[in-house]
Amino acid sequence: MTSEFTARETFHTDHSSPLRFIWSHIRRHPVFAVTMAFGALANAVFAMAIPYYTGAAFTALSNGEGLDAVASFAVAIIVSQLLRAGLQLMRNFSAEIFAQRIERDVRDELYASLLGKSMTFHDMQPVGEIMARVTNDVRELNLMMNPGMNLIVGSGMFLLTPLVAVPRMYPALVLTPLLFLIAYALSQYRYLSELAPVAQNLRSAFGTMNAHVAEALEGLQVVKGTAQEKRESVEFAGLSDTVRKYVVRQGDIEARYLPMLLLGLVVAAGFLHSVILFRQGLIEIGTVVAFNGQLLLFGFPVFTSLSSFSQVSLGYASAKRILDILNTETELDQNAAGYAEPLKGAIEFEQVNFGYLSDDAEILHDISFAVRPGKTVAIVGQTGSGKTTLTKLINRTYDVNSGRVLIDGVDVRQWNMARLRSQISVIEQDIFLFSRSIADNIRFGKPEATIEEVIEAAQKAQAHDFIMSFPEGYDTIVGQRGVTLSGGQRQRLALARAFVTNPPILILDDSTSAIDSATEDKIQKAIWSAAKGRTTLLITHRLSQIRWADHIVVLRKGRVVAQGSHDDLLATSDAYRRIFARYEAPERARQSGD
Repeated sequence: MTSEFTARETFHTDHSSPLRFIWSHIRRHPVFAVTMAFGALANAVFAMAIPYYTGAAFTALSNGEGLDAVASFAVAIIVSQLLRAGLQLMRNFSAEIFAQRIERDVRDELYASLLGKSMTFHDMQPVGEIMARVTNDVRELNLMMNPGMNLIVGSGMFLLTPLVAVPRMYPALVLTPLLFLIAYALSQYRYLSELAPVAQNLRSAFGTMNAHVAEALEGLQVVKGTAQEKRESVEFAGLSDTVRKYVVRQGDIEARYLPMLLLGLVVAAGFLHSVILFRQGLIEIGTVVAFNGQLLLFGFPVFTSLSSFSQVSLGYASAKRILDILNTETELDQNAAGYAEPLKGAIEFEQVNFGYLSDDAEILHDISFAVRPGKTVAIVGQTGSGKTTLTKLINRTYDVNSGRVLIDGVDVRQWNMARLRSQISVIEQDIFLFSRSIADNIRFGKPEATIEEVIEAAQKAQAHDFIMSFPEGYDTIVGQRGVTLSGGQRQRLALARAFVTNPPILILDDSTSAIDSATEDKIQKAIWSAAKGRTTLLITHRLSQIRWADHIVVLRKGRVVAQGSHDDLLATSDAYRRIFARYEAPERARQSGD
């Protein structure tokens, strides 16, 4: 399976089916699986001791034996239950550790898989739906193991042990529990067949509801700005009702749980059978008591399986949803054995064509141009001409449909992806900042950077002064996506983040659009300084930056319609003159306003 990133090499889990996937995780923790199973078996064996010794006590009294014999049986019951309690503690402890470790491992595997997916995958997936799988679906696997599987394994032992104990009392008595087990197995098959699709629909409906919540909260400013709170509330209520419908449907299936009826029938039939045999003189009164006590042990699997099988069904449905993510292959490969030399900065596009989805129309057509190391190239064009898309092909955010993108003469697909991306910094117009300290945001691309390096990068980006105006300085925690900062402040922090990594290739995607002219003049000097000795691509509508570029590429409807220096393009390209004229008027107005 291809992947952009692999966190660990130790998972090696089976993704061919949900059952195999779950089993492959269970096998990773054999000790706890064995202790849980052994504890469950011991629980059933020592539970049988109560009706066995009770029946023996009745037999002793009926035979005229004294209270000493009864007392010995009472002591035996006490000792057996103390042992049972100790082993139960081991079993439950093992089951909880077992479940928690499986949840941890699955979540680690799923998160690593998500990091390795391509941007095409993430562009098509609602964030809330993904979050539902990473959080709730993985949690369901934990609950499936404990109490789900823990109770099923434990109750399963209670179903088997009477088949061992009863024939030793009187062979004919085994008929009643045997018939019960056959009927119980058939009813459980029917129960699970009805429950499985409901559980799958429930998990899917929950994911859809979660996706809606995440999207609404992400766009809350738009919701409030357009006064659409009521409509969003109504839509959410509809999704919530869908979840409720499946929960009610699950409850309806559970309410018709047939083993409850079977339990009553087996107890009545077993009592009648044992009394008939007693009246015929074939068994003693103690055997009647012991046998019916054994039948009452069926109550534990019957009552617990009602909830435990529901939990297992939900866990199995969640495993299927998790596998849908894990088995989705990305079209990009991290190419760990690929080219990994220090990057010099030469970029070349050779007849590149690209579309985001294979069945969609292509956005870029026959793109060809070259950038020499250390040079600055401005990419200009109308909105929607493909400027940003073009830059995303350089660091393999996306791969070309045809043609080649070369870095230092090597096809980017032949590069070690991590090595390639670590040497390219991209500053986009829509700046993303993490809910961490300012210092951590600046050093994000270079976690080992010292605070001195962070401050130096911030000074180059003209961010140091406003950072120090905060009470906590570089330790200030910014809000999610940096909402506590202005647009210009976010862009300066993004510039600092790029400066601290000192990349051979720097891509600025309209990164000064939200900065006032006074600040821009300062940042412009910083960019000029940072661009020295490195290849810089500018997507910009600022004339000062366009004139400054060594080379200009003009895009129109995804095609290169002209390229050259500023003076050459003014003289030879109508498309460039129109773009330049459109940018020139706002630029003059802005400068006159300043």
